[in-house]
Amino acid sequence: MDRSRLAACLLGAALLFAAATDYIPAFIDQEGRVFGLFHLDIYKDALHLASAAWAIAAALISRSAAIFFLKVFGTLYFLDGVMGVFTGSGYLDLSIFIDGIRPTSTYVKIASSVPHLALGAFGIATGFTARRQPA
Repeated sequence: MDRSRLAACLLGAALLFAAATDYIPAFIDQEGRVFGLFHLDIYKDALHLASAAWAIAAALISRSAAIFFLKVFGTLYFLDGVMGVFTGSGYLDLSIFIDGIRPTSTYVKIASSVPHLALGAFGIATGFTARRQPA
């Protein structure tokens, strides 16, 4: 398995974990927040699962499909994380349109956005640095 396909698989696993955290009591506080920071719902879980399915499918299909996934997913997720840092909402889950700018602390905005920033940066770094294979 080449680096790009492995990276897509790793992102797929991370996204499956993200979807699972909403159902593992050890990660939920008494107010129903994951890691004490944010609420997930069935819609966000579905987005995580769909993204995971895309990642794994891309890794299984071909190296070029994995690279395409890494570039597109990485860019979308990273920009969603940047928006989250400034607004507390994102565009991928439509929360910027539904909730607008959330009146949460800067700490919560940043801490809640770190997963998207990290996963997005990983996708960008591995997707855009993938070397072309000779034809």
